Amino acid sequence: MRKLMLLAILALTSGCESTALLEDLLATQTTDSSGSLSNETIANGLKEALTVGSGRVVGTLGTQDGFFGSPFRIPLPEKLQQARSVADKFGLAGSFDELELKMNRAAENATPKAKELFVSAIQQMTFKDVLAIYQGPDDAATTYLQQTTNDELTQQMRPVIDNSLAEVGAVQTFNGLLSRYNALPLVTPIDADVSGHVMGYAQTAIFAQLAEEEAAIRQNPLKRSTELLRAVFGNQ
Repeated sequence: MRKLMLLAILALTSGCESTALLEDLLATQTTDSSGSLSNETIANGLKEALTVGSGRVVGTLGTQDGFFGSPFRIPLPEKLQQARSVADKFGLAGSFDELELKMNRAAENATPKAKELFVSAIQQMTFKDVLAIYQGPDDAATTYLQQTTNDELTQQMRPVIDNSLAEVGAVQTFNGLLSRYNALPLVTPIDADVSGHVMGYAQTAIFAQLAEEEAAIRQNPLKRSTELLRAVFGNQ
């Protein structure tokens, strides 16, 4: 029932240049062997899928240990990882470990910014975008969102990360760490863009997790956690 899925996606694009075509398509009743689904049900189903998917991403990554206690844990920047090995000989490794924890806390605080951007991007899809996603692979919507929201996501998340790094004490920890490390004998002074490093890892994790959720809702009936999702995507 690929037509059903296409209509579900199209139901979110009203108000764009394809409105007339959308109305014509929705005028046709969509049925299967067990009965019919209303256009409103189809539209609400896809909206709910978006809400569920983005909500799971935020719920997974945007909570305490969402990054630090997961496979998406953000490591220290490479220069700091190398410095940690040296600092360990002088009993300073703990400061590096503290900084790594606080970097992950900053990413966890910034992650919820992604959800509202994803919802906005879906609402602005053109008919061409819809067809490309419909005919594309299981991560087609994620790829679209990454292409259309990545720059704005950086703009919105970076200040949150900067503020969070300051609030959780990472900036103070980093400055103190550099001061003590650079004072060690025979070491090369170091510096690093901690905010930029956290931002890059956070974005990668968000889109990777979103791609998993998209594929799961398309493929796995167990991931269709509501009656509406089961009704719409069970007929795909």
